[in-house]
Amino acid sequence: MTTPLVELRDVTRSFPGPPEVQAMKGVTLTVNAGDYLGVVGPSGSGKSTMLNILGLLDRPSVGEYRLSGELTSSLTDDERAAVRARFVGFVFQSFHLLGRRTVLDNVLLPMLYSGVPRHEREDRARDALERVGLGHRVDFLPGLLSGGERQRVAVARAVVSRPRLLLADEPTGNLDQRTSGEVMDLFEELNADGLTLVVITHDESVSRRAHRRVRISDGRLSELT
Repeated sequence: MTTPLVELRDVTRSFPGPPEVQAMKGVTLTVNAGDYLGVVGPSGSGKSTMLNILGLLDRPSVGEYRLSGELTSSLTDDERAAVRARFVGFVFQSFHLLGRRTVLDNVLLPMLYSGVPRHEREDRARDALERVGLGHRVDFLPGLLSGGERQRVAVARAVVSRPRLLLADEPTGNLDQRTSGEVMDLFEELNADGLTLVVITHDESVSRRAHRRVRISDGRLSELT
């Protein structure tokens, strides 16, 4: 039996009060390599808390998180940062690009931390930008791009280190319908190439594109058919 890529076992995440808030309540989830999972739920339901735990940005209060079979609770903060840099890519609603650095520089940046040899970095960054259809924009500043182009730069940056898991948090939240479709098409091409994809969204139409869906509501997870 193959080891799941992601495994949450009875995970609760509490934040101290008063009153104490449980953003995740006894969540159990398995994601296999190559899966395309949509996580849907309203604002405040616990979606972003779950993404932070999956991306090793936060730790469960109770329960276990295993990444590729390895228990993550025993990792130091430095070890978690190293695993995150090598293993996980992130795409956010608000792009998080450096406005004073070129598109190419933005995509080069994560490779400083993920162990990619220096002589490979520029070729990989240019290849990633070609992959998202922005090979002609390498020398532009992000402020000169459309919202859809900026999100595609963010996708290139997320995948340039060749992570095994891509976490997308409301990736179409700032985009119009047509551009949203183009970004989701790009995600699906990456998934078809073997990248494990978790898309967190409040948009039912975006989540329905996933191969499998779960709903989070008031911190509890349920599988959707």
